[in-house]
Amino acid sequence: PKWKDLQPLLKGGAALQLRNLAMNLTFLAVARATQKLDETGISAAAHAMSIQTFQIGGIVLLALSTVAQTVVPNDLVERYDKKSKQTVGGKLVAKGTVNRLMSWGFLLGIGLGALQLLLLPLLHKSNPIEEVREAARLPSILASVYQIMNGLVFIGEGVMVGCGNFLQLSLSTVIATGATLYSLNTLPNVYGLTGVWMSFGVFNTLRLLGVWYHQAYHGPLAPRNLKKNNTE
Repeated sequence: PKWKDLQPLLKGGAALQLRNLAMNLTFLAVARATQKLDETGISAAAHAMSIQTFQIGGIVLLALSTVAQTVVPNDLVERYDKKSKQTVGGKLVAKGTVNRLMSWGFLLGIGLGALQLLLLPLLHKSNPIEEVREAARLPSILASVYQIMNGLVFIGEGVMVGCGNFLQLSLSTVIATGATLYSLNTLPNVYGLTGVWMSFGVFNTLRLLGVWYHQAYHGPLAPRNLKKNNTE
């Protein structure tokens, strides 16, 4: 293959590897901060319970991210449909798809977060140690509330991948990782395990800001870029 054909693939792959590195660094730092909280293992066990709570809705929302990665680039391509005998696709169609996906992500995040809150008493019964259940109570609530944000973040980042904006996605994740590492060095010292999960909130809040910037200003489906394409 020619270099001009390989170059976009290599650039996109390198950017996504940078993002994966930042994500893995974040989760390693979270595990390290959790293990440093106490020597009894109570915080680690409570953190594991909170992660289980988080994964109830997180798996569904991550699946929607994959849907966005597939559907958005498909809608971006303008083509002639033989059945309807008209041109379909294009940036305006893709923008409508993105808006619907983001709405579904927001609604599902609310629904899944509420479901997690309802299931918390059952989940906490899975551990017989009262200290672990008490330590996991507030982090589990935060994990449920964060699903509202996750619905927007996961789908929004899927849209970035679908639009081919790999570098912006990676830079957004790297910035969020830097802020999270700082939070993990400060918040757990004051709030314990809850501080670790507050740092998760910092991580996802900055990622959400990256999604907002992409859809509002920088991405190909941002209003000003759509207007510029229409005038041209």
